[in-house]
Amino acid sequence: MIRSLAERLAQGGSDADRIRTKVGEALACKGGIVTALLRPPLIGADLDLTRDRVFQRDIDL
Repeated sequence: MIRSLAERLAQGGSDADRIRTKVGEALACKGGIVTALLRPPLIGADLDLTRDRVFQRDIDL
């Protein structure tokens, strides 16, 4: 998606101007495109990644 967006922006023209405007408006309050691309995608997701520790497992070989 990023690659196709970059290709469309590189072509220039009114379509590229419209895309730049919309992306700029969407990211204006978040610090810009670079900040958005560098931000981890799961930030603020409140995931619980803890797991139970099991010290002994029964394995049938």
